[in-house]
Amino acid sequence: MKDNHFKNKDLIESFNHAIDGIVYTFKNEGNFKRHIWMAILVAIVSLFFDLSRVEMAILCITISFVIFAEMINTTIENVVDLVYEYYEPRAKIAKDVGAGAVLVSALNSVFVGYFIFYDRIVPFTNIAIFKIQNSPIHLTFIALVIVILSTLLFKSYFYKDRGSHLKGGTVSGHSAIAFCLAMIIIFLAQNALITTLALLLALLVAESRVEAKIHYVSDVIFGAILGTLIATILFKVIFII
Repeated sequence: MKDNHFKNKDLIESFNHAIDGIVYTFKNEGNFKRHIWMAILVAIVSLFFDLSRVEMAILCITISFVIFAEMINTTIENVVDLVYEYYEPRAKIAKDVGAGAVLVSALNSVFVGYFIFYDRIVPFTNIAIFKIQNSPIHLTFIALVIVILSTLLFKSYFYKDRGSHLKGGTVSGHSAIAFCLAMIIIFLAQNALITTLALLLALLVAESRVEAKIHYVSDVIFGAILGTLIATILFKVIFII
């Protein structure tokens, strides 16, 4: 039992370090911020097109590839600066190659975007909006992606050196996801009993974060509002436009 406990603890710590790396890159690298905002924008825009599963997979891989390249470039720059305190041609080469990798990934994303969206943008009409309404699975996936990315953005902006980015922090990611899913269930089911049960489960998730002293009540409320707003905007407001 103790071995499993330590393994789980190590796993959580590994995730914490990984989230710390993502947040550090976001806070200190302007290009990375732009990539994250662009990823959110692309996720929202994809709602208006009837993308196949293969196209969605390619889009996700492309976005991940750009973000991955930017993080590797940041790693290279920090390691080079740590090793070389003065100008060194080889250090310049390492930084230039890292920047080149980011450029290649960015250019690749442009080509992928062209191949996936061009033929759909040209004849784009209001029919696309009706297709969204008939794709709750796609919409739910995009809602969760936006909630997760938005939670990371808020955590990085308002981080107060309390807890870690995965466990604790200014915004409760668990509450955001729980209330986002609860609102989606409510919108799709349109049933009083299911509505009550969905909200009850979301409240239990939020309460557990406070009970475990991982988050303050304000963190949980912020997460609940974030998840609720995103689900409402995607499932209700977009349909009215």
